[in-house]
Amino acid sequence: MPVSVVIPAFDAARYLEQSLSDLQRSSVRPLECIVVDDGSTDDTAEVAARHGARVLSTGGRYGPAAARNLGAREAIGEILFFIDADVCVHTNTVRRVADSFADDPELDALVGSYDDTPGAPDFLSQYKNLMHCYTHQTARRTASTFWSGCGAVRRSVFVEHAGFDTGYGRPAIEDIELGYRMRHAGRKIVLDRDLLVKHLKRWTFWNLVKTDILDRGVPWTELILREGNMPNDLNVQLSQRVSVALALLLVVLAAAGAIYYGGAFLTPLLALLFFLLSRYWADEADVDPPPSRMLWFGGAVGTICALAWVYKMRMLIPLMLMSVLVLALRHRYTYPKARRPLPETLLVGLYLLAAVGLCLSYFPYHRFVLVLSLLLLVVIALNNQFFLFLAARRGRAFAVAAIPFQLLYFFYCGVAYAIGWFRYRFRRVLGLADGVSPAAAATDSEG
Repeated sequence: MPVSVVIPAFDAARYLEQSLSDLQRSSVRPLECIVVDDGSTDDTAEVAARHGARVLSTGGRYGPAAARNLGAREAIGEILFFIDADVCVHTNTVRRVADSFADDPELDALVGSYDDTPGAPDFLSQYKNLMHCYTHQTARRTASTFWSGCGAVRRSVFVEHAGFDTGYGRPAIEDIELGYRMRHAGRKIVLDRDLLVKHLKRWTFWNLVKTDILDRGVPWTELILREGNMPNDLNVQLSQRVSVALALLLVVLAAAGAIYYGGAFLTPLLALLFFLLSRYWADEADVDPPPSRMLWFGGAVGTICALAWVYKMRMLIPLMLMSVLVLALRHRYTYPKARRPLPETLLVGLYLLAAVGLCLSYFPYHRFVLVLSLLLLVVIALNNQFFLFLAARRGRAFAVAAIPFQLLYFFYCGVAYAIGWFRYRFRRVLGLADGVSPAAAATDSEG
C-alpha cells in the first residue's frame, strides 16, 4: 500500500542526515517523504531537500502536533507513517508498515518499537532509550494508544479523528491523546514488536527529568483523569504503579532516617549512591565529560568526605579520594569494551565492591534500616525483568548502575502524578477543564 512518511523537525539537521539516508536505503521506498520544518534556526530544510524530501514549513514554532497535521494534510499516501527526526528506520520498516495494512483491512493504526542499539553511546542515553525499547517490547499487542515516534495510521482514520491535538504546543503526549480517542471509537491499534527503528537522541540528565515530568508525566496524568481510564499497559502497568508508590515511600523513609539519625544515616546513604553512580561518573563514551557532571562529582566527593570526617567514618575518605584517581584514569586511558585490560576491570570491580560493602557496614543497625532495605529489594524484584534485559544487552555492571536512575524515575513519576492531579482538580474548580480536548470536540462536531 502507498505509504507517506511524515517527519516533524525543529533544529534537527544533525539527526536528519542519518535519518533520511537510512530511509533512502529501505527495501521498499515510501511513496513520498515529507519533512515539516517547524521554525528551525539551523539548516534543517536544506538537509531535508538535499536528501530528496518534500519540505514544508509551519512558518514558526508551533510544535510537532501542528507540524504533523500539516504534513498529513499535504500527503497523498493512503497510509501516514509518522517518525521523529531523530529516528532511523531499518531496511524492512517501511515494507513492514505497507504489508501490515495490506494484510489486515481492519487495521486502523500500527505502532512499532525502538531497537536495542540506540545511537548515542553514553550511559544515560543508552539507559533511557533501552527503557523505551523494553517498554514497547513487553507491551500488549493490542495497543492501548498511539505512538508518533514510529506509528502509522490510515489517512481516512486520521482525518476522521481530526489529527493531533494542537493544544500541545511543544513535544508532549499529543500522540497518546490521539490514541485514546481512536481506542474510544473502537479503532484497531496494533503494536508490532518487530517494527523497529533506531533512536539517535542523546539525553542529558536535566532534559530527561524535565521531559518525563513536564512533557509526559503531568499531561498524561491529566489525560488519564479526564478519560477516567488507566490501562494496565506501557508505563502505567500495575507493577509500575506499585513501584512509584514504593519509591515515594522510600524517599519519605530515607528523609525520616536522615532527620532521626542525622549524619550517621545520611553519610553512608550518600556514599552508597555515589558509588552506585560510578558508571555514570566514569562514562567511557564521554572522553570530555560535560562540566555540570564534573561539578556534581566534585561536590559529591567534597560533601561526603566532610561528612565522613565529622561522623568518624574516616575509612570512606580514602575510598572517595581514590574515585577521583579512578575517574581520571578511565578518561585518560579509554579502551573499547572488548579490549579493556582484565587487570583494570578486576581492580575497578574489587574497588567498587569494597566501597559498597564499607558503606553498608556504616549504616545504623536498626529495624528501620532493615525495612528500608526490604522495600528497596521489593522495587528491584518488581522490575527484575527490566534489569535482566539491561544485563543481557549491556552487562551486569550497566544494570546495577541503572538501579538509582530507575528509582529516581519512579520517584519523579510520583511527583508528576501529584502535580497533574492538583492541576487537573484546580482547573476543574475554576471551570477550565471540561473533559474534552479541542481535537475530540472537533471530531464530535463532525460526527
